[in-house]
Amino acid sequence: MKSGYYFWSGDIAAAEGAIAAGCRFYAGYPITPSSEIAERMALRLPQIGGKFIQMEDEIGSIAAIIGASWTGERAMTATSGPGISLMNENIGLAIMMEAPIVVVNAMRGDPSTGLPTLIGQGDLMQARYGSHGSYEIIVLYPNSIQETFDLMMDAFNMAEKYRVPVMYLIDALLAHMFERVYVPPEEEIERKIIRRKVPNKVPSRPFEPDDDLVPPMPLIGQGHKIHATGLTHDERGYPNLTPKAQEKLVRRLNEKIIKHEREIWKVEEYKTEDADKIIVSFGGESRAVRNAVNSARKNGKKVGMLRLITLWPFPHEFIKKYTADFYVAELNYGQMYHKVREYADGNNVKLIAKMGGEIHTPNEILKEIGGV
Repeated sequence: MKSGYYFWSGDIAAAEGAIAAGCRFYAGYPITPSSEIAERMALRLPQIGGKFIQMEDEIGSIAAIIGASWTGERAMTATSGPGISLMNENIGLAIMMEAPIVVVNAMRGDPSTGLPTLIGQGDLMQARYGSHGSYEIIVLYPNSIQETFDLMMDAFNMAEKYRVPVMYLIDALLAHMFERVYVPPEEEIERKIIRRKVPNKVPSRPFEPDDDLVPPMPLIGQGHKIHATGLTHDERGYPNLTPKAQEKLVRRLNEKIIKHEREIWKVEEYKTEDADKIIVSFGGESRAVRNAVNSARKNGKKVGMLRLITLWPFPHEFIKKYTADFYVAELNYGQMYHKVREYADGNNVKLIAKMGGEIHTPNEILKEIGGV
Protein backbone atom coordinates (compact mmCIF):
# COMPACT_ATOMS: atom_id res chain seq x y z
CA MET A 1 0.00 0.00 0.00
CA LYS A 2 1.45 3.36 -1.03
CA SER A 3 2.00 5.97 1.65
CA GLY A 4 -0.74 8.58 1.81
CA TYR A 5 -4.30 9.24 2.95
CA TYR A 6 -7.18 6.81 2.48
CA PHE A 7 -10.86 6.77 3.36
CA TRP A 8 -11.44 3.43 5.06
CA SER A 9 -13.86 1.65 7.33
CA GLY A 10 -12.54 0.10 10.52
CA ASP A 11 -12.70 -3.38 9.02
CA ILE A 12 -10.56 -2.31 6.07
CA ALA A 13 -8.16 -0.46 8.39
CA ALA A 14 -7.83 -3.59 10.55
CA ALA A 15 -6.99 -5.69 7.48
CA GLU A 16 -4.54 -3.15 6.06
CA GLY A 17 -2.97 -2.60 9.49
CA ALA A 18 -2.40 -6.34 9.83
CA ILE A 19 -0.80 -6.48 6.38
CA ALA A 20 1.43 -3.53 7.24
CA ALA A 21 2.43 -5.33 10.44
CA GLY A 22 3.56 -8.34 8.40
CA CYS A 23 0.50 -10.60 8.46
CA ARG A 24 0.68 -13.00 5.52
CA PHE A 25 -1.81 -15.69 6.55
CA TYR A 26 -5.50 -15.30 7.29
CA ALA A 27 -8.04 -18.03 7.96
CA GLY A 28 -11.60 -17.11 8.82
CA TYR A 29 -15.32 -17.60 8.54
CA PRO A 30 -17.78 -14.78 7.76
CA ILE A 31 -19.82 -13.16 10.52
CA THR A 32 -21.23 -9.64 10.90
CA PRO A 33 -19.73 -7.13 11.60
CA SER A 34 -16.27 -8.57 10.85
CA SER A 35 -16.88 -10.06 7.39
CA GLU A 36 -15.34 -7.14 5.50
CA ILE A 37 -11.99 -7.95 7.14
CA ALA A 38 -12.04 -11.37 5.49
CA GLU A 39 -13.16 -9.86 2.20
CA ARG A 40 -10.27 -7.39 2.25
CA MET A 41 -7.74 -10.04 3.16
CA ALA A 42 -9.06 -12.32 0.40
CA LEU A 43 -8.37 -9.51 -2.06
CA ARG A 44 -5.06 -8.25 -0.72
CA LEU A 45 -3.08 -11.24 0.53
CA PRO A 46 -2.73 -12.94 -2.88
CA GLN A 47 -1.39 -9.63 -4.24
CA ILE A 48 1.58 -9.70 -1.83
CA GLY A 49 2.37 -13.41 -1.71
CA GLY A 50 0.22 -14.16 1.32
CA LYS A 51 -2.41 -16.84 1.83
CA PHE A 52 -6.13 -16.47 2.53
CA ILE A 53 -8.39 -19.41 3.29
CA GLN A 54 -12.06 -19.48 4.23
CA MET A 55 -12.48 -22.30 6.72
CA GLU A 56 -15.53 -24.42 7.41
CA ASP A 57 -16.14 -22.67 10.74
CA GLU A 58 -14.50 -20.60 13.48
CA ILE A 59 -12.97 -23.63 15.16
CA GLY A 60 -11.09 -24.53 11.98
CA SER A 61 -10.10 -20.89 11.51
CA ILE A 62 -8.21 -20.52 14.75
CA ALA A 63 -6.69 -23.99 14.42
CA ALA A 64 -5.33 -22.97 11.01
CA ILE A 65 -3.69 -19.77 12.26
CA ILE A 66 -2.09 -21.59 15.18
CA GLY A 67 -0.51 -23.97 12.68
CA ALA A 68 0.57 -21.13 10.40
CA SER A 69 2.15 -19.33 13.34
CA TRP A 70 4.36 -22.35 14.02
CA THR A 71 5.76 -22.06 10.50
CA GLY A 72 6.89 -18.50 11.24
CA GLU A 73 4.03 -16.64 9.58
CA ARG A 74 2.26 -13.74 11.23
CA ALA A 75 -1.30 -15.03 11.27
CA MET A 76 -4.72 -13.58 12.06
CA THR A 77 -8.41 -14.38 12.10
CA ALA A 78 -11.47 -12.18 12.73
CA THR A 79 -14.94 -12.90 14.01
CA SER A 80 -17.59 -11.63 16.42
CA GLY A 81 -18.85 -12.79 19.84
CA PRO A 82 -20.51 -16.07 18.78
CA GLY A 83 -17.39 -16.99 16.80
CA ILE A 84 -15.14 -16.20 19.77
CA SER A 85 -17.27 -18.57 21.85
CA LEU A 86 -16.36 -21.35 19.40
CA MET A 87 -12.69 -20.36 19.31
CA ASN A 88 -12.11 -20.30 23.05
CA GLU A 89 -10.93 -23.89 23.41
CA ASN A 90 -8.17 -23.23 20.89
CA ILE A 91 -7.32 -19.93 22.56
CA GLY A 92 -6.29 -22.14 25.46
CA LEU A 93 -4.33 -24.36 23.09
CA ALA A 94 -2.46 -21.32 21.73
CA ILE A 95 -1.69 -20.25 25.31
CA MET A 96 -0.18 -23.66 26.15
CA MET A 97 1.68 -23.97 22.84
CA GLU A 98 2.78 -20.31 23.10
CA ALA A 99 1.66 -19.61 19.56
CA PRO A 100 1.69 -15.90 18.64
CA ILE A 101 -1.60 -15.13 16.91
CA VAL A 102 -3.96 -12.16 16.57
CA VAL A 103 -7.72 -12.64 16.89
CA VAL A 104 -10.04 -9.74 16.00
CA ASN A 105 -13.42 -9.59 17.72
CA ALA A 106 -15.79 -7.04 16.17
CA MET A 107 -18.28 -6.77 19.03
CA ARG A 108 -22.00 -6.44 18.45
CA GLY A 109 -25.16 -6.37 20.57
CA ASP A 110 -25.41 -9.57 22.59
CA PRO A 111 -25.91 -12.22 23.99
CA SER A 112 -26.62 -14.94 21.42
CA THR A 113 -27.38 -13.61 17.94
CA GLY A 114 -28.37 -10.32 19.54
CA LEU A 115 -28.00 -7.25 17.34
CA PRO A 116 -25.71 -8.45 14.54
CA THR A 117 -25.25 -5.04 12.90
CA LEU A 118 -25.17 -2.78 15.95
CA ILE A 119 -22.53 -1.93 18.55
CA GLY A 120 -22.00 -3.78 21.82
CA GLN A 121 -19.25 -4.13 24.41
CA GLY A 122 -20.36 -7.33 26.08
CA ASP A 123 -17.28 -9.44 25.27
CA LEU A 124 -14.76 -7.75 27.58
CA MET A 125 -14.69 -10.50 30.17
CA GLN A 126 -14.98 -13.16 27.48
CA ALA A 127 -11.80 -11.77 25.90
CA ARG A 128 -9.96 -12.24 29.19
CA TYR A 129 -11.51 -15.36 30.68
CA GLY A 130 -13.21 -17.11 27.74
CA SER A 131 -11.00 -20.17 27.73
CA HIS A 132 -10.68 -22.41 30.77
CA GLY A 133 -7.82 -22.40 33.24
CA SER A 134 -5.38 -19.87 34.65
CA TYR A 135 -3.72 -17.76 31.98
CA GLU A 136 -2.85 -14.22 30.94
CA ILE A 137 -3.72 -12.74 27.57
CA ILE A 138 -3.25 -9.35 25.89
CA VAL A 139 -6.34 -7.44 24.76
CA LEU A 140 -6.18 -4.15 22.82
CA TYR A 141 -9.08 -1.87 21.82
CA PRO A 142 -8.74 1.22 19.55
CA ASN A 143 -11.31 4.02 19.26
CA SER A 144 -10.77 5.47 15.78
CA ILE A 145 -10.13 4.18 12.29
CA GLN A 146 -6.60 5.61 12.32
CA GLU A 147 -5.87 3.88 15.61
CA THR A 148 -7.42 0.67 14.31
CA PHE A 149 -4.75 0.71 11.60
CA ASP A 150 -1.88 1.85 13.83
CA LEU A 151 -2.54 -0.41 16.80
CA MET A 152 -2.34 -3.54 14.65
CA MET A 153 1.44 -3.14 14.70
CA ASP A 154 1.39 -3.34 18.50
CA ALA A 155 -0.92 -6.35 18.40
CA PHE A 156 1.40 -8.38 16.17
CA ASN A 157 4.56 -7.17 17.90
CA MET A 158 3.20 -8.12 21.32
CA ALA A 159 2.05 -11.51 20.08
CA GLU A 160 5.52 -12.21 18.68
CA LYS A 161 7.47 -10.73 21.59
CA TYR A 162 5.60 -12.58 24.33
CA ARG A 163 4.48 -15.64 22.34
CA VAL A 164 0.87 -15.16 23.35
CA PRO A 165 -2.50 -14.73 21.61
CA VAL A 166 -3.53 -11.09 21.31
CA MET A 167 -7.24 -10.34 21.22
CA TYR A 168 -7.95 -7.23 19.16
CA LEU A 169 -11.31 -5.72 20.00
CA ILE A 170 -13.17 -3.38 17.74
CA ASP A 171 -16.93 -2.87 17.72
CA ALA A 172 -19.68 -2.55 15.14
CA LEU A 173 -19.37 1.24 15.24
CA LEU A 174 -15.66 1.14 14.41
CA ALA A 175 -16.03 -1.78 12.01
CA HIS A 176 -18.47 -0.02 9.70
CA MET A 177 -17.81 3.70 10.07
CA PHE A 178 -15.44 5.47 7.65
CA GLU A 179 -12.70 7.99 8.48
CA ARG A 180 -9.51 9.28 6.93
CA VAL A 181 -6.43 7.14 7.59
CA TYR A 182 -2.79 8.01 7.01
CA VAL A 183 -0.49 5.20 5.91
CA PRO A 184 3.20 5.98 6.62
CA PRO A 185 6.01 5.14 4.16
CA GLU A 186 6.93 1.47 3.97
CA GLU A 187 10.39 1.97 5.46
CA GLU A 188 8.90 3.71 8.49
CA ILE A 189 6.48 0.85 9.03
CA GLU A 190 9.24 -1.73 8.58
CA ARG A 191 11.31 -0.15 11.36
CA LYS A 192 8.50 -0.75 13.85
CA ILE A 193 8.20 -4.49 13.27
CA ILE A 194 9.54 -6.64 16.13
CA ARG A 195 10.74 -10.04 14.94
CA ARG A 196 10.21 -13.14 17.05
CA LYS A 197 13.18 -14.84 18.67
CA VAL A 198 14.18 -17.94 16.71
CA PRO A 199 16.93 -20.30 17.99
CA ASN A 200 20.13 -20.52 15.93
CA LYS A 201 20.34 -24.29 16.24
CA VAL A 202 18.03 -27.19 16.93
CA PRO A 203 17.14 -26.83 20.63
CA SER A 204 17.01 -29.86 22.90
CA ARG A 205 14.75 -27.91 25.26
CA PRO A 206 12.59 -25.72 22.97
CA PHE A 207 10.44 -24.44 25.83
CA GLU A 208 13.38 -23.30 27.95
CA PRO A 209 12.67 -19.58 28.58
CA ASP A 210 15.12 -16.70 28.42
CA ASP A 211 15.39 -14.20 31.26
CA ASP A 212 12.20 -12.53 30.03
CA LEU A 213 10.36 -15.86 30.60
CA VAL A 214 9.69 -16.23 26.85
CA PRO A 215 11.41 -19.12 25.02
CA PRO A 216 12.76 -18.65 21.46
CA MET A 217 10.45 -20.30 18.94
CA PRO A 218 11.76 -22.99 16.60
CA LEU A 219 9.87 -23.14 13.32
CA ILE A 220 8.25 -26.02 11.50
CA GLY A 221 10.16 -26.84 8.33
CA GLN A 222 13.59 -25.70 9.55
CA GLY A 223 14.91 -29.04 10.71
CA HIS A 224 13.74 -28.80 14.31
CA LYS A 225 12.41 -32.00 15.82
CA ILE A 226 10.23 -30.92 18.71
CA HIS A 227 6.96 -31.79 20.38
CA ALA A 228 4.31 -29.09 20.89
CA THR A 229 1.18 -30.00 22.83
CA GLY A 230 -1.73 -28.64 24.80
CA LEU A 231 -0.90 -31.05 27.60
CA THR A 232 1.16 -29.89 30.54
CA HIS A 233 4.73 -30.27 29.31
CA ASP A 234 8.34 -29.77 30.34
CA GLU A 235 10.99 -27.64 28.65
CA ARG A 236 11.53 -30.36 26.05
CA GLY A 237 7.88 -30.07 25.04
CA TYR A 238 7.11 -33.60 26.21
CA PRO A 239 3.94 -34.22 28.25
CA ASN A 240 4.68 -34.24 31.98
CA LEU A 241 1.43 -34.77 33.83
CA THR A 242 2.60 -33.99 37.34
CA PRO A 243 1.65 -31.24 39.81
CA LYS A 244 5.27 -30.00 39.82
CA ALA A 245 5.37 -29.59 36.03
CA GLN A 246 1.95 -27.92 36.04
CA GLU A 247 3.03 -25.44 38.70
CA LYS A 248 6.21 -24.55 36.83
CA LEU A 249 4.65 -24.19 33.38
CA VAL A 250 1.42 -22.37 34.23
CA ARG A 251 3.16 -19.99 36.61
CA ARG A 252 5.59 -19.00 33.84
CA LEU A 253 2.81 -18.59 31.24
CA ASN A 254 1.16 -16.10 33.57
CA GLU A 255 4.25 -14.34 34.83
CA LYS A 256 5.72 -13.71 31.37
CA ILE A 257 2.83 -11.26 30.86
CA ILE A 258 2.58 -9.93 34.42
CA LYS A 259 6.32 -9.22 34.47
CA HIS A 260 5.99 -7.02 31.38
CA GLU A 261 2.57 -5.48 32.03
CA ARG A 262 3.91 -1.92 32.27
CA GLU A 263 5.37 -2.30 28.77
CA ILE A 264 2.05 -3.64 27.52
CA TRP A 265 -0.25 -1.03 29.07
CA LYS A 266 -1.57 1.70 26.80
CA VAL A 267 -3.90 4.25 28.39
CA GLU A 268 -4.97 7.71 27.27
CA GLU A 269 -5.26 10.17 30.17
CA TYR A 270 -7.47 13.00 28.92
CA LYS A 271 -7.79 16.10 31.12
CA THR A 272 -7.28 14.05 34.28
CA GLU A 273 -4.59 16.19 35.95
CA ASP A 274 -6.98 18.15 38.19
CA ALA A 275 -10.10 16.04 37.72
CA ASP A 276 -12.34 15.20 40.66
CA LYS A 277 -14.50 13.06 38.37
CA ILE A 278 -12.93 10.59 35.95
CA ILE A 279 -14.88 8.63 33.35
CA VAL A 280 -13.33 5.29 32.36
CA SER A 281 -14.18 4.25 28.83
CA PHE A 282 -12.88 2.49 25.71
CA GLY A 283 -13.58 1.87 22.04
CA GLY A 284 -16.40 3.58 20.18
CA GLU A 285 -18.08 4.58 23.45
CA SER A 286 -15.09 6.76 24.41
CA ARG A 287 -15.83 9.11 21.52
CA ALA A 288 -19.05 10.22 23.26
CA VAL A 289 -17.23 10.38 26.59
CA ARG A 290 -14.62 12.77 25.18
CA ASN A 291 -17.39 15.11 24.01
CA ALA A 292 -19.03 14.92 27.43
CA VAL A 293 -15.74 15.79 29.13
CA ASN A 294 -15.24 18.80 26.87
CA SER A 295 -18.78 20.03 27.56
CA ALA A 296 -18.34 19.61 31.31
CA ARG A 297 -15.06 21.53 31.19
CA LYS A 298 -16.75 24.42 29.41
CA ASN A 299 -19.18 24.56 32.33
CA GLY A 300 -16.35 24.70 34.86
CA LYS A 301 -16.54 21.05 35.92
CA LYS A 302 -13.28 19.22 36.65
CA VAL A 303 -13.98 16.09 34.63
CA GLY A 304 -11.48 13.85 32.82
CA MET A 305 -11.37 10.58 30.92
CA LEU A 306 -9.22 7.47 31.26
CA ARG A 307 -9.43 5.64 27.95
CA LEU A 308 -8.23 2.06 28.26
CA ILE A 309 -6.45 0.97 25.08
CA THR A 310 -4.98 -2.07 26.81
CA LEU A 311 -7.85 -3.80 28.59
CA TRP A 312 -5.91 -6.89 29.65
CA PRO A 313 -3.63 -7.10 31.52
CA PHE A 314 -5.77 -4.56 33.35
CA PRO A 315 -3.84 -1.27 33.80
CA HIS A 316 -4.61 -1.02 37.52
CA GLU A 317 -1.93 1.55 38.33
CA PHE A 318 -3.81 4.14 36.27
CA ILE A 319 -6.80 3.67 38.56
CA LYS A 320 -4.86 3.65 41.82
CA LYS A 321 -2.97 6.87 41.05
CA TYR A 322 -6.07 9.09 41.19
CA THR A 323 -8.13 10.37 44.10
CA ALA A 324 -11.39 11.01 42.30
CA ASP A 325 -14.87 9.69 41.77
CA PHE A 326 -14.87 7.16 38.95
CA TYR A 327 -17.61 6.58 36.40
CA VAL A 328 -17.39 3.60 34.05
CA ALA A 329 -19.26 4.09 30.76
CA GLU A 330 -19.71 0.82 28.89
CA LEU A 331 -22.23 -0.81 26.59
CA ASN A 332 -23.11 -3.76 28.80
CA TYR A 333 -24.51 -4.40 32.26
CA GLY A 334 -21.19 -3.80 33.99
CA GLN A 335 -17.92 -5.62 33.23
CA MET A 336 -14.89 -3.32 33.47
CA TYR A 337 -16.81 -1.53 36.22
CA HIS A 338 -15.93 -4.39 38.57
CA LYS A 339 -12.21 -4.10 37.81
CA VAL A 340 -12.25 -0.35 38.42
CA ARG A 341 -13.99 -0.92 41.77
CA GLU A 342 -11.32 -3.45 42.68
CA TYR A 343 -8.53 -0.88 42.36
CA ALA A 344 -10.32 2.39 43.17
CA ASP A 345 -8.97 2.34 46.75
CA GLY A 346 -12.14 3.51 48.41
CA ASN A 347 -13.09 6.12 45.81
CA ASN A 348 -16.69 6.15 44.65
CA VAL A 349 -17.29 4.13 41.47
CA LYS A 350 -20.53 4.34 39.49
CA LEU A 351 -21.55 2.34 36.44
CA ILE A 352 -22.98 4.18 33.43
CA ALA A 353 -24.48 1.22 31.59
CA LYS A 354 -26.23 0.89 28.28
CA MET A 355 -27.20 -2.46 26.82
CA GLY A 356 -25.84 -1.95 23.33
CA GLY A 357 -27.20 -0.96 19.96
CA GLU A 358 -25.94 2.60 20.23
CA ILE A 359 -23.39 4.52 22.26
CA HIS A 360 -24.35 6.94 25.01
CA THR A 361 -25.03 10.50 23.96
CA PRO A 362 -22.80 13.09 25.66
CA ASN A 363 -25.88 14.48 27.43
CA GLU A 364 -26.71 11.06 28.86
CA ILE A 365 -23.21 10.86 30.29
CA LEU A 366 -23.32 14.42 31.64
CA LYS A 367 -26.61 13.68 33.38
CA GLU A 368 -25.08 10.63 35.09
CA ILE A 369 -22.06 12.54 36.41
CA GLY A 370 -24.00 15.67 37.40
CA GLY A 371 -22.22 17.74 34.78
CA VAL A 372 -25.27 19.60 33.45
